[in-house]
Amino acid sequence: MAGPLVLAHRGASADAPENTVAAFALARDQGADGVELDVRRTADGVLVVHHDPDVPGVGRCADLSFGALRAAAPAVPTLEEALDACAGLLVNVEIKCLPWEPDADPDHEVARAVAGLVTARGTPVVISSFDLATLDAVKAAAPGLPTGYLVHGQDVGDAARRARAGGHEWLHPDRAAVLADPARAVAAARAHGVRLDVWTVDDAAELRALVAAGVDAVITNVPARAVAVRAGCDRRGGPA
Repeated sequence: MAGPLVLAHRGASADAPENTVAAFALARDQGADGVELDVRRTADGVLVVHHDPDVPGVGRCADLSFGALRAAAPAVPTLEEALDACAGLLVNVEIKCLPWEPDADPDHEVARAVAGLVTARGTPVVISSFDLATLDAVKAAAPGLPTGYLVHGQDVGDAARRARAGGHEWLHPDRAAVLADPARAVAAARAHGVRLDVWTVDDAAELRALVAAGVDAVITNVPARAVAVRAGCDRRGGPA
């Protein structure tokens, strides 16, 4: 396969409820190479897949036992259930519970638990976070796991330097930061020895620009579109 990996943002979330087993299954059906998903924890330490600290109409994941959460919101999967649904795909596991969030995890229990689970399963993953200390905790727990630094509104070269200095193999910048000058962004990532995974890109023209620039992966809500754009660029030897 030529061109970037296509990672489905919270699954095929334009066509199915985000961060659900249904969305992950649909991403596979649409030809995605992997998925991106978000991990938090319940009051009793179960790793669950949900973007926000709170489940609407239910409460905060970190304040609920898993049994209570499952009873009230059965579509919220555990990380293990999500990994089962994504078997054979690359899984970009974004660790939430960030220092500025209401369910902050200052002791990095979630990072260690995620590292332990994916290592035991042998799942192909990239463990990602906006918090470098969280990524450092993952590396301390499982040095062999690939990790990725998530950034928003930052210079790609500066962010790539920080990622590489921490031993993190991937950089996940937002689409605007890369599309401002795709060739420069890719060159900066290459210069610092990190792989470039751009979020969240749904527009076909933007996808073509990123494919042409040589990014390593794109995160998208519409994996079928991204797969089609990549295939079209392959046939033409470049963007249409």
